[in-house]
Amino acid sequence: MVHITEDLIRRRAEHNDGELFSLEELSLHQLDIERIQHIDRWCSKLVILYLQNNLIPRIENLGHLKRLQYLNLALNNIEVIENLEGCESLQKLDLMVNFVGRLSSVESLRHNVHLRDLCLMGNPCSQFEGYRQYVVAALPQLQCLDGTEISRSERIQASHCLTEVRRRIQEEEKEYLKRRAEQKEAMRRKGGDMDSLENQDLQEKQRSSEADEERQEQEFWQKPCAFTPESRLQVHHHLQEKRKVKEKKTEEKQTCPALFGANGQVLNINEAKHMDTSLIDADVQPTYVRVSIKGKIFQIVLPAEVKPDSSTAQRSQTTGHLLLTMPLADGEIKGHRTVSHQRKACQSRHGALQEASERKNLPERLEVDPSKRSSIDFTNIVSQESSREGRWKTPPLSTDSPSEEFVDDPDVPPLV
Repeated sequence: MVHITEDLIRRRAEHNDGELFSLEELSLHQLDIERIQHIDRWCSKLVILYLQNNLIPRIENLGHLKRLQYLNLALNNIEVIENLEGCESLQKLDLMVNFVGRLSSVESLRHNVHLRDLCLMGNPCSQFEGYRQYVVAALPQLQCLDGTEISRSERIQASHCLTEVRRRIQEEEKEYLKRRAEQKEAMRRKGGDMDSLENQDLQEKQRSSEADEERQEQEFWQKPCAFTPESRLQVHHHLQEKRKVKEKKTEEKQTCPALFGANGQVLNINEAKHMDTSLIDADVQPTYVRVSIKGKIFQIVLPAEVKPDSSTAQRSQTTGHLLLTMPLADGEIKGHRTVSHQRKACQSRHGALQEASERKNLPERLEVDPSKRSSIDFTNIVSQESSREGRWKTPPLSTDSPSEEFVDDPDVPPLV
Protein backbone atom coordinates (compact mmCIF):
# COMPACT_ATOMS: atom_id res chain seq x y z
CA MET A 1 0.00 0.00 0.00
CA VAL A 2 1.37 3.41 -1.02
CA HIS A 3 0.77 6.26 1.42
CA ILE A 4 0.72 9.95 0.58
CA THR A 5 3.72 11.36 2.43
CA GLU A 6 5.35 14.77 2.57
CA ASP A 7 8.42 13.45 0.78
CA LEU A 8 6.25 12.07 -2.05
CA ILE A 9 4.46 15.38 -2.54
CA ARG A 10 7.73 17.34 -2.48
CA ARG A 11 9.18 15.08 -5.17
CA ARG A 12 6.05 15.68 -7.25
CA ALA A 13 6.37 19.44 -6.67
CA GLU A 14 9.75 19.89 -8.36
CA HIS A 15 8.23 22.47 -10.73
CA ASN A 16 7.47 24.57 -7.63
CA ASP A 17 10.95 24.14 -6.06
CA GLY A 18 9.51 21.57 -3.65
CA GLU A 19 7.34 24.13 -1.83
CA LEU A 20 3.96 22.84 -0.61
CA PHE A 21 2.23 25.92 0.81
CA SER A 22 2.18 27.67 -2.61
CA LEU A 23 1.65 24.57 -4.77
CA GLU A 24 -1.19 24.97 -7.27
CA GLU A 25 -0.92 21.78 -9.34
CA LEU A 26 -0.21 18.25 -8.09
CA SER A 27 -0.06 14.96 -9.99
CA LEU A 28 -0.30 11.70 -8.02
CA HIS A 29 -1.53 9.34 -10.73
CA GLN A 30 -0.55 5.68 -11.24
CA LEU A 31 0.97 5.24 -7.78
CA ASP A 32 -1.37 2.53 -6.38
CA ILE A 33 -2.61 4.94 -3.69
CA GLU A 34 -5.40 3.45 -1.58
CA ARG A 35 -6.36 6.47 0.51
CA ILE A 36 -6.48 10.28 0.16
CA GLN A 37 -4.80 11.95 3.12
CA HIS A 38 -2.87 15.10 4.18
CA ILE A 39 -3.39 16.90 0.85
CA ASP A 40 -5.91 19.46 2.14
CA ARG A 41 -3.63 20.39 5.08
CA TRP A 42 -0.29 20.57 3.26
CA CYS A 43 -1.43 21.99 -0.10
CA SER A 44 -4.37 24.25 0.69
CA LYS A 45 -3.80 26.41 -2.42
CA LEU A 46 -4.22 23.62 -4.95
CA VAL A 47 -6.08 24.48 -8.16
CA ILE A 48 -5.55 21.23 -10.13
CA LEU A 49 -5.28 17.75 -8.59
CA TYR A 50 -4.64 14.52 -10.54
CA LEU A 51 -5.41 11.27 -8.69
CA GLN A 52 -6.43 9.04 -11.59
CA ASN A 53 -5.47 5.38 -12.02
CA ASN A 54 -5.05 4.49 -8.35
CA LEU A 55 -6.93 2.24 -5.90
CA ILE A 56 -8.83 4.95 -3.98
CA PRO A 57 -12.17 3.60 -2.62
CA ARG A 58 -13.54 6.81 -1.10
CA ILE A 59 -13.46 10.60 -1.63
CA GLU A 60 -12.17 12.15 1.60
CA ASN A 61 -9.85 14.80 3.10
CA LEU A 62 -10.41 17.31 0.28
CA GLY A 63 -12.87 19.67 1.98
CA HIS A 64 -10.29 22.39 2.77
CA LEU A 65 -9.23 22.89 -0.85
CA LYS A 66 -11.21 26.09 -1.38
CA ARG A 67 -9.37 27.02 -4.59
CA LEU A 68 -9.59 23.60 -6.26
CA GLN A 69 -11.06 23.90 -9.77
CA TYR A 70 -10.24 20.56 -11.43
CA LEU A 71 -10.28 17.15 -9.72
CA ASN A 72 -9.45 13.97 -11.65
CA LEU A 73 -10.38 10.71 -9.89
CA ALA A 74 -10.83 8.50 -12.96
CA LEU A 75 -9.93 4.78 -12.84
CA ASN A 76 -10.34 4.26 -9.09
CA ASN A 77 -12.64 2.23 -6.82
CA ILE A 78 -15.03 5.01 -5.78
CA GLU A 79 -18.66 3.94 -5.21
CA VAL A 80 -20.23 7.10 -3.73
CA ILE A 81 -19.87 10.81 -4.56
CA GLU A 82 -19.31 12.56 -1.24
CA ASN A 83 -17.25 15.03 0.83
CA LEU A 84 -16.83 17.65 -1.92
CA GLU A 85 -19.08 20.35 -0.45
CA GLY A 86 -16.06 22.32 0.82
CA CYS A 87 -14.52 22.61 -2.65
CA GLU A 88 -16.26 25.89 -3.38
CA SER A 89 -14.38 26.66 -6.61
CA LEU A 90 -14.74 23.20 -8.20
CA GLN A 91 -15.53 23.53 -11.92
CA LYS A 92 -14.69 20.11 -13.38
CA LEU A 93 -14.96 16.65 -11.81
CA ASP A 94 -13.79 13.50 -13.62
CA LEU A 95 -15.04 10.18 -12.16
CA MET A 96 -14.72 8.10 -15.33
CA VAL A 97 -14.50 4.29 -14.96
CA ASN A 98 -15.21 3.98 -11.25
CA PHE A 99 -17.87 1.97 -9.39
CA VAL A 100 -20.42 4.66 -8.64
CA GLY A 101 -23.75 2.79 -8.37
CA ARG A 102 -25.56 5.09 -5.98
CA LEU A 103 -26.61 7.73 -8.48
CA SER A 104 -28.60 9.67 -5.89
CA SER A 105 -25.25 10.70 -4.31
CA VAL A 106 -24.76 13.06 -7.25
CA GLU A 107 -27.15 15.48 -5.56
CA SER A 108 -24.40 16.27 -3.02
CA LEU A 109 -22.75 18.29 -5.82
CA ARG A 110 -25.53 20.90 -5.69
CA HIS A 111 -23.42 22.83 -3.18
CA ASN A 112 -20.68 23.21 -5.81
CA VAL A 113 -22.35 26.10 -7.59
CA HIS A 114 -19.40 26.63 -9.98
CA LEU A 115 -19.41 23.03 -11.24
CA ARG A 116 -19.69 23.09 -15.04
CA ASP A 117 -18.33 19.73 -16.28
CA LEU A 118 -19.00 16.24 -14.88
CA CYS A 119 -17.90 12.88 -16.28
CA LEU A 120 -19.44 9.60 -15.05
CA MET A 121 -18.85 7.36 -18.06
CA GLY A 122 -17.89 3.78 -17.29
CA ASN A 123 -19.72 3.69 -13.94
CA PRO A 124 -22.59 1.30 -13.17
CA CYS A 125 -24.95 4.25 -12.67
CA SER A 126 -24.44 5.33 -16.30
CA GLN A 127 -26.37 2.16 -17.32
CA PHE A 128 -29.49 3.15 -15.38
CA GLU A 129 -32.54 4.07 -17.40
CA GLY A 130 -33.01 7.85 -17.27
CA TYR A 131 -29.47 8.40 -15.97
CA ARG A 132 -28.72 11.51 -18.05
CA GLN A 133 -32.12 13.10 -17.43
CA TYR A 134 -31.74 12.62 -13.68
CA VAL A 135 -28.24 14.18 -13.52
CA VAL A 136 -29.25 17.13 -15.71
CA ALA A 137 -32.29 17.85 -13.56
CA ALA A 138 -30.47 17.31 -10.24
CA LEU A 139 -27.57 19.64 -11.11
CA PRO A 140 -28.93 22.78 -12.82
CA GLN A 141 -25.47 24.45 -12.80
CA LEU A 142 -24.00 21.77 -15.14
CA GLN A 143 -23.15 22.74 -18.72
CA CYS A 144 -21.54 19.50 -19.91
CA LEU A 145 -22.13 15.86 -18.93
CA ASP A 146 -19.86 13.04 -20.18
CA GLY A 147 -18.34 15.30 -22.82
CA THR A 148 -21.72 16.36 -24.28
CA GLU A 149 -23.11 19.86 -23.78
CA ILE A 150 -26.49 20.22 -22.13
CA SER A 151 -28.98 22.16 -24.22
CA ARG A 152 -31.71 24.36 -22.81
CA SER A 153 -34.49 22.18 -24.20
CA GLU A 154 -32.91 19.06 -22.66
CA ARG A 155 -32.75 20.75 -19.27
CA ILE A 156 -36.39 21.81 -19.43
CA GLN A 157 -37.56 18.34 -20.46
CA ALA A 158 -35.49 16.70 -17.69
CA SER A 159 -37.01 19.03 -15.09
CA HIS A 160 -40.56 18.07 -16.17
CA CYS A 161 -39.80 14.32 -15.89
CA LEU A 162 -37.71 14.49 -12.70
CA THR A 163 -40.30 12.86 -10.42
CA GLU A 164 -40.79 9.82 -12.63
CA VAL A 165 -37.11 9.52 -13.42
CA ARG A 166 -36.14 9.71 -9.73
CA ARG A 167 -38.52 6.85 -8.91
CA ARG A 168 -37.00 4.60 -11.57
CA ILE A 169 -33.48 5.52 -10.47
CA GLN A 170 -34.25 4.61 -6.85
CA GLU A 171 -35.56 1.18 -7.92
CA GLU A 172 -32.49 0.45 -9.99
CA GLU A 173 -30.27 1.63 -7.14
CA LYS A 174 -31.88 -0.88 -4.77
CA GLU A 175 -31.31 -3.72 -7.23
CA TYR A 176 -27.71 -2.69 -7.75
CA LEU A 177 -26.97 -2.36 -4.02
CA LYS A 178 -28.45 -5.81 -3.46
CA ARG A 179 -26.18 -7.31 -6.09
CA ARG A 180 -23.21 -5.51 -4.58
CA ALA A 181 -23.96 -6.96 -1.16
CA GLU A 182 -24.04 -10.45 -2.65
CA GLN A 183 -20.75 -9.85 -4.46
CA LYS A 184 -19.07 -8.62 -1.27
CA GLU A 185 -20.31 -11.67 0.65
CA ALA A 186 -19.06 -14.02 -2.07
CA MET A 187 -15.64 -12.32 -2.11
CA ARG A 188 -15.47 -12.51 1.69
CA ARG A 189 -16.17 -16.24 1.65
CA LYS A 190 -13.70 -16.75 -1.16
CA GLY A 191 -11.11 -14.80 0.78
CA GLY A 192 -11.64 -17.04 3.82
CA ASP A 193 -11.23 -20.15 1.70
CA MET A 194 -8.10 -18.71 0.17
CA ASP A 195 -6.64 -18.03 3.62
CA SER A 196 -7.31 -21.59 4.73
CA LEU A 197 -5.59 -22.99 1.64
CA GLU A 198 -2.73 -20.52 1.58
CA ASN A 199 -0.14 -22.88 3.05
CA GLN A 200 -1.10 -25.64 0.63
CA ASP A 201 -0.84 -23.26 -2.31
CA LEU A 202 2.62 -22.15 -1.21
CA GLN A 203 3.81 -25.74 -1.01
CA GLU A 204 2.33 -26.54 -4.41
CA LYS A 205 3.97 -23.48 -5.92
CA GLN A 206 7.33 -24.57 -4.58
CA ARG A 207 6.89 -28.02 -6.09
CA SER A 208 5.35 -26.88 -9.32
CA SER A 209 7.45 -26.42 -12.42
CA GLU A 210 7.46 -23.53 -14.86
CA ALA A 211 4.76 -25.24 -16.95
CA ASP A 212 2.47 -25.48 -13.91
CA GLU A 213 3.06 -21.83 -13.07
CA GLU A 214 2.18 -20.83 -16.61
CA ARG A 215 -0.98 -22.95 -16.48
CA GLN A 216 -2.03 -21.34 -13.17
CA GLU A 217 -1.37 -17.91 -14.64
CA GLN A 218 -3.62 -18.62 -17.62
CA GLU A 219 -6.37 -19.97 -15.35
CA PHE A 220 -6.23 -16.80 -13.23
CA TRP A 221 -6.71 -14.49 -16.20
CA GLN A 222 -9.23 -16.65 -18.06
CA LYS A 223 -11.46 -17.29 -15.06
CA PRO A 224 -14.62 -15.15 -15.39
CA CYS A 225 -15.42 -12.74 -12.54
CA ALA A 226 -17.48 -9.61 -11.95
CA PHE A 227 -15.80 -6.25 -12.41
CA THR A 228 -15.87 -4.95 -8.84
CA PRO A 229 -13.54 -2.99 -6.57
CA GLU A 230 -12.61 -6.27 -4.87
CA SER A 231 -11.67 -7.98 -8.13
CA ARG A 232 -9.62 -4.96 -9.16
CA LEU A 233 -7.73 -5.11 -5.86
CA GLN A 234 -7.20 -8.84 -6.33
CA VAL A 235 -5.67 -8.28 -9.76
CA HIS A 236 -3.45 -5.56 -8.34
CA HIS A 237 -2.19 -7.78 -5.53
CA HIS A 238 -1.59 -10.63 -7.98
CA LEU A 239 0.51 -8.42 -10.24
CA GLN A 240 2.37 -7.02 -7.26
CA GLU A 241 3.23 -10.51 -6.03
CA LYS A 242 4.47 -11.51 -9.49
CA ARG A 243 6.60 -8.38 -9.63
CA LYS A 244 8.17 -9.16 -6.26
CA VAL A 245 8.95 -12.74 -7.32
CA LYS A 246 10.53 -11.50 -10.53
CA GLU A 247 12.63 -8.91 -8.71
CA LYS A 248 13.78 -11.56 -6.23
CA LYS A 249 14.85 -13.86 -9.06
CA THR A 250 16.68 -11.00 -10.74
CA GLU A 251 18.54 -10.18 -7.52
CA GLU A 252 19.56 -13.82 -7.14
CA LYS A 253 20.86 -13.90 -10.70
CA GLN A 254 22.76 -10.66 -10.26
CA THR A 255 24.62 -11.92 -7.20
CA CYS A 256 28.35 -11.59 -7.91
CA PRO A 257 30.16 -14.94 -7.67
CA ALA A 258 33.36 -15.41 -5.70
CA LEU A 259 36.30 -14.74 -8.01
CA PHE A 260 39.01 -15.69 -5.53
CA GLY A 261 39.29 -18.45 -2.96
CA ALA A 262 39.74 -18.17 0.79
CA ASN A 263 43.54 -18.20 0.53
CA GLY A 264 43.62 -15.78 -2.42
CA GLN A 265 43.94 -18.25 -5.30
CA VAL A 266 42.06 -17.42 -8.54
CA LEU A 267 38.98 -19.60 -9.28
CA ASN A 268 37.70 -20.88 -12.63
CA ILE A 269 34.22 -19.41 -13.40
CA ASN A 270 31.92 -19.65 -16.43
CA GLU A 271 28.54 -17.84 -16.30
CA ALA A 272 28.25 -16.36 -19.78
CA LYS A 273 26.43 -17.57 -22.88
CA HIS A 274 26.64 -16.51 -26.54
CA MET A 275 26.45 -12.73 -26.78
CA ASP A 276 27.22 -9.85 -29.12
CA THR A 277 30.88 -8.87 -29.39
CA SER A 278 30.21 -5.31 -28.21
CA LEU A 279 29.14 -6.72 -24.85
CA ILE A 280 32.36 -8.70 -24.31
CA ASP A 281 35.11 -7.27 -22.10
CA ALA A 282 38.35 -9.27 -21.85
CA ASP A 283 40.86 -8.58 -19.06
CA VAL A 284 44.23 -10.34 -19.40
CA GLN A 285 46.40 -10.50 -16.30
CA PRO A 286 49.82 -12.16 -15.91
CA THR A 287 48.37 -15.19 -14.08
CA TYR A 288 44.68 -15.32 -15.13
CA VAL A 289 42.15 -14.17 -17.76
CA ARG A 290 38.72 -12.70 -16.98
CA VAL A 291 36.02 -12.22 -19.67
CA SER A 292 32.86 -10.30 -18.70
CA ILE A 293 29.78 -10.68 -20.92
CA LYS A 294 26.80 -8.55 -19.85
CA GLY A 295 27.48 -9.09 -16.16
CA LYS A 296 28.36 -12.78 -16.58
CA ILE A 297 31.95 -13.68 -15.74
CA PHE A 298 34.23 -16.29 -17.31
CA GLN A 299 37.57 -16.59 -15.49
CA ILE A 300 40.39 -19.14 -15.87
CA VAL A 301 43.79 -19.52 -14.26
CA LEU A 302 46.78 -19.63 -16.62
CA PRO A 303 49.39 -22.39 -16.23
CA ALA A 304 52.23 -19.96 -16.98
CA GLU A 305 52.87 -16.25 -16.74
CA VAL A 306 52.04 -14.18 -19.85
CA LYS A 307 52.55 -10.65 -21.12
CA PRO A 308 49.24 -8.71 -20.90
CA ASP A 309 50.49 -5.75 -22.96
CA SER A 310 51.38 -7.97 -25.92
CA SER A 311 48.16 -10.03 -25.85
CA THR A 312 45.45 -9.80 -28.54
CA ALA A 313 41.77 -10.82 -28.75
CA GLN A 314 39.93 -11.96 -31.91
CA ARG A 315 36.46 -13.40 -32.47
CA SER A 316 35.10 -15.39 -35.39
CA GLN A 317 32.14 -13.85 -37.22
CA THR A 318 30.77 -17.26 -38.19
CA THR A 319 31.20 -19.45 -35.10
CA GLY A 320 31.52 -16.74 -32.46
CA HIS A 321 34.65 -18.30 -30.97
CA LEU A 322 36.84 -15.90 -28.99
CA LEU A 323 40.60 -16.32 -29.53
CA LEU A 324 43.03 -14.79 -27.02
CA THR A 325 46.71 -14.79 -28.00
CA MET A 326 48.99 -14.32 -24.99
CA PRO A 327 52.79 -14.57 -25.41
CA LEU A 328 54.68 -16.19 -22.58
CA ALA A 329 56.71 -13.98 -20.29
CA ASP A 330 60.49 -14.56 -20.11
CA GLY A 331 61.29 -14.50 -16.44
CA GLU A 332 59.81 -11.96 -14.09
CA ILE A 333 57.56 -9.29 -15.60
CA LYS A 334 58.73 -5.80 -14.75
CA GLY A 335 56.82 -2.65 -15.51
CA HIS A 336 58.43 -0.22 -17.92
CA ARG A 337 57.70 3.43 -17.79
CA THR A 338 56.44 4.51 -21.18
CA VAL A 339 56.41 8.09 -22.29
CA SER A 340 53.93 9.15 -24.94
CA HIS A 341 54.98 11.01 -28.09
CA GLN A 342 53.13 14.06 -26.97
CA ARG A 343 54.94 14.08 -23.66
CA LYS A 344 58.31 13.62 -25.42
CA ALA A 345 57.59 16.58 -27.71
CA CYS A 346 56.67 18.71 -24.71
CA GLN A 347 59.88 17.72 -22.93
CA SER A 348 62.06 18.53 -25.99
CA ARG A 349 60.32 21.86 -26.47
CA HIS A 350 60.78 22.69 -22.81
CA GLY A 351 64.50 21.79 -23.01
CA ALA A 352 65.07 24.01 -26.06
CA LEU A 353 63.39 26.95 -24.36
CA GLN A 354 65.44 26.44 -21.22
CA GLU A 355 68.69 26.28 -23.22
CA ALA A 356 67.81 29.47 -25.13
CA SER A 357 67.09 31.28 -21.87
CA GLU A 358 70.45 30.17 -20.45
CA ARG A 359 72.25 31.41 -23.56
CA LYS A 360 70.49 34.72 -23.34
CA ASN A 361 71.77 35.33 -19.82
CA LEU A 362 75.45 34.56 -20.72
CA PRO A 363 77.72 37.44 -22.08
CA GLU A 364 78.78 37.24 -25.75
CA ARG A 365 82.52 36.78 -26.51
CA LEU A 366 84.54 37.01 -29.75
CA GLU A 367 85.61 33.73 -31.32
CA VAL A 368 89.38 33.33 -31.33
CA ASP A 369 89.67 29.95 -32.98
CA PRO A 370 90.73 30.54 -36.61
CA SER A 371 88.97 27.41 -37.83
CA LYS A 372 85.57 28.77 -36.66
CA ARG A 373 85.90 32.10 -38.45
CA SER A 374 83.10 32.88 -40.84
CA SER A 375 83.82 36.60 -41.61
CA ILE A 376 86.72 38.56 -43.19
CA ASP A 377 89.79 39.13 -41.01
CA PHE A 378 90.67 42.78 -41.48
CA THR A 379 93.80 42.48 -39.35
CA ASN A 380 95.55 40.25 -41.94
CA ILE A 381 94.95 42.25 -45.12
CA VAL A 382 98.66 43.01 -45.62
CA SER A 383 100.92 39.99 -45.71
CA GLN A 384 103.79 39.68 -43.28
CA GLU A 385 106.43 39.58 -46.08
CA SER A 386 105.36 42.91 -47.50
CA SER A 387 105.39 44.44 -44.04
CA ARG A 388 109.03 43.33 -43.57
CA GLU A 389 110.21 44.94 -46.84
CA GLY A 390 108.47 48.16 -46.14
CA ARG A 391 105.13 49.67 -45.98
CA TRP A 392 105.41 51.14 -49.48
CA LYS A 393 107.00 49.21 -52.31
CA THR A 394 108.40 51.26 -55.28
CA PRO A 395 107.23 49.89 -58.57
CA PRO A 396 109.95 48.98 -61.06
CA LEU A 397 111.01 51.63 -63.61
CA SER A 398 109.80 51.15 -67.09
CA THR A 399 112.56 50.36 -69.61
CA ASP A 400 110.46 51.25 -72.59
CA SER A 401 111.55 54.33 -74.59
CA PRO A 402 109.20 57.32 -74.66
CA SER A 403 107.05 57.98 -77.65
CA GLU A 404 107.87 60.48 -80.33
CA GLU A 405 105.26 62.94 -79.16
CA PHE A 406 106.63 62.97 -75.61
CA VAL A 407 108.04 66.34 -74.49
CA ASP A 408 110.08 66.51 -71.36
CA ASP A 409 108.97 69.61 -69.55
CA PRO A 410 111.24 70.47 -66.61
CA ASP A 411 108.52 72.50 -64.85
CA VAL A 412 106.29 69.47 -64.43
CA PRO A 413 107.19 67.39 -61.36
CA PRO A 414 107.64 63.66 -61.76
CA LEU A 415 104.64 61.37 -61.21
CA VAL A 416 106.51 59.06 -58.87
